[in-house]
Amino acid sequence: MTLDISSAPIASDTTDHAPPGPGARIRWAQDLSASLVVFLIAVPFSLGIALATGAPLTAGLAAAAVGGIAVGLFGGTTLMVSGPSAALTVITAGLITQYGWQATCAITLAAGLLQLLLGARRVARTALAVSPAIVHGMLAGVGLTIAIAQLHVVLGGSPQSSAIANLRALPAQLAGPHPSALLVGAVTVAVLLGWPRLGRLPGRAGRLGARAARVPGPLAAVALATSLALALDLRLAHIELPAWQPHSLAPALPHGPVLGLIAAVLTVTAVASVESLLSAVAIDRMSRRTGDLDRELRGQGLANLLSGLVGGLPIAGGAVRSTANVQAGAQSRWASVLHGVWVLAAALALTGGLRRIPLAALAALVLVVGLQMVSFAHIRNVHRHREFPVYLTTVIAVVAAGVLWGVAIGAGTAVLLALYRLTRARVDVETGPAGSVTVQTHGPLTFTAVPRLSRALAGIPAGAEVTVVHDGSFLDHAAYETLHTWRAGHQDAGGRVSLVTKRQDDEVLDPDGTVRAGSSPGPHRCRAWTPWVGHHCIDQQEDPHGRLLDGVRVFQLHTAPLIRPELARLAREGQTPSQLFLTCADSRMVTSMITNSGPGDLFTVRNVGNLVPAPFEPGAADDSVAAAVQYAVEVLEVRSITVCGHSGCGAMKALLDGVHEHPGPPTPLARWLRNGRGSLDRLRRAPAEFSTRAVVDPVEQLCITNVVQQLDQLMANPAVERRVEEGNLRLVGMYFDFATAQAYVLDRAAGTFSPIEARADGRARTGAGTGTGTGTGTGPGAGTGEASAERVIEDGLVPSGGGEEGPQLAA
Repeated sequence: MTLDISSAPIASDTTDHAPPGPGARIRWAQDLSASLVVFLIAVPFSLGIALATGAPLTAGLAAAAVGGIAVGLFGGTTLMVSGPSAALTVITAGLITQYGWQATCAITLAAGLLQLLLGARRVARTALAVSPAIVHGMLAGVGLTIAIAQLHVVLGGSPQSSAIANLRALPAQLAGPHPSALLVGAVTVAVLLGWPRLGRLPGRAGRLGARAARVPGPLAAVALATSLALALDLRLAHIELPAWQPHSLAPALPHGPVLGLIAAVLTVTAVASVESLLSAVAIDRMSRRTGDLDRELRGQGLANLLSGLVGGLPIAGGAVRSTANVQAGAQSRWASVLHGVWVLAAALALTGGLRRIPLAALAALVLVVGLQMVSFAHIRNVHRHREFPVYLTTVIAVVAAGVLWGVAIGAGTAVLLALYRLTRARVDVETGPAGSVTVQTHGPLTFTAVPRLSRALAGIPAGAEVTVVHDGSFLDHAAYETLHTWRAGHQDAGGRVSLVTKRQDDEVLDPDGTVRAGSSPGPHRCRAWTPWVGHHCIDQQEDPHGRLLDGVRVFQLHTAPLIRPELARLAREGQTPSQLFLTCADSRMVTSMITNSGPGDLFTVRNVGNLVPAPFEPGAADDSVAAAVQYAVEVLEVRSITVCGHSGCGAMKALLDGVHEHPGPPTPLARWLRNGRGSLDRLRRAPAEFSTRAVVDPVEQLCITNVVQQLDQLMANPAVERRVEEGNLRLVGMYFDFATAQAYVLDRAAGTFSPIEARADGRARTGAGTGTGTGTGTGPGAGTGEASAERVIEDGLVPSGGGEEGPQLAA
């Protein structure tokens, strides 16, 4: 059994219905082995819980079988395994004592019906409101409780009724262990921990170990421990599968006060539902899947209904069994179903081989699983988010008082911690040169912080120049009035006060809530998307993949809610761009930025050097560009095609250096650059120029000449030529200079590039000519504007927003 749950496969419930094939066979093999592992855990668990409650021992097996099959088939959490609940042990024992066993079955049945109703009302999503610190604390608490109890069995004793009692009895148990049980338990633990590492052995032993490690560690550990016990003829306690005692399948109606019965049903429903939903959330996070909590609640309800009918214990999702299922490599819900089938077969057939397994071996297996539920990765994550007090409180409360009380106490601690942070604020006063004073506030300024704020402000000398800097957190009315009342009084006394609200850019947090490791002090630390000014990283060692994911998270948090309606419209109506924009793949070229366009405005094609392969050069042609042009012209029916070059183009530098003519077999880059040979020829014959300035160097001259050449090569496309001749398609040449952030548009008649100049009134014009043009837009960032210029360059139309008509910026 691997100790690293982070390697659990990323999948979704759709994998359950994948078509047959090699992958499907592998999943079935993994589900089969995982089901056997969970079966070995479920049998002693079920028998032990039944024994502790005073129910028939077969009731535990019946609940395990029903929970595995019913919830496995109809539940919403793919890898969770359900069965008799340790959290319900005390409650079930009390119900059996008060009402009898068959009446307890009726209460279980009623609880299942109530769970079905709650699942139909779709209330299960409220479980997601529980803090992850509480969920992980619950898992750790349950794991410690189980581990402490099973440690007694490994030492040759019997567990007590509660975790506290087990802790009290542990010193005496440690003082007098049973040598045979301790030996079998130690061998089991050693095999469990060492089995995954067999493949790391050197040489041939490592190859043999890797093959052996394909067998699940728990199976190997139990098999070896059982073989050792048989070989040494050790006198140990073994599994005792009782003979099936048929009793009335019809649950009897309980007798007693109605309110008491209602309270019993509500108690079983609440505990079983809370434990199941919290376990479902935890297992989904552990297996990196997304389940359906309402479906899970309905599946639990169906399982409790059936368990009550057949004489089984109350059922809930089990953290221990589910964790073992994930760690054993389960891939689909069939692992849980098969585990239920094996339990049912064992209960009916009374397999003799199971009776040979020492209880100490199974107890050691369960002990390791329980300890693995205390994840140090979770502890570090919780500590990083400053929620360790909630985690620790939940763990202690679960161990001391059970799952329900533990979760309730953990939730109460989380609420108190949130209230404490909400009311906590710090006010720092710093005196600068010439007697100036800076007041820095940190945290939400609420009425509880008013006394602290008032004391700080009262200590400022009269007449001083003061800057109050609020960090952007919450500011309630009481704090607002305090600040402005003091400000008015200070100004009346001859002082000056500036109130500033700002974000704390000096400590940029990533989505995990931590300052990036290794970041240097200063205002420009690495972050996913900063304003364009100062967008760079001082820390060159930062993980670029992490930055990309951070950017996606920021988009989902801030931008997606704003743009979602427009994207939903585009998803319904499809894309209807009015323009094809063909530009370079250079990372500095942000087309949406320089064209002020939004989703759906541009059909964009990017390649190295913004080249359009000519059809008369088949040896160097690339059909992908021609296909995109044909699709844009014939299917999307765009009304303009813009070819945009840029300064400092690496492809143009390579062309001037003759990379495409190097001897030897050409590289893919060299073959692609051969599409630019026409631009080199044009550079020698008729180089392009700017209308208002000279070119900087030969590379820039080739960049703008290449734009002109690519427009000519576009005309070699029959679809483009036809549309241009019909007068409903325009070809536009553009050039963008990074150093000056200046865009230029080609005047086809003059053969020169003229700058597009922004005016203070929002209009745009080029550097020469006369004319007028208008443009409107309805998409993101679109507006309505009127461009007045000395001349509108007919071919120089680029987008200025969204909308079906493709709003245009007149050049």
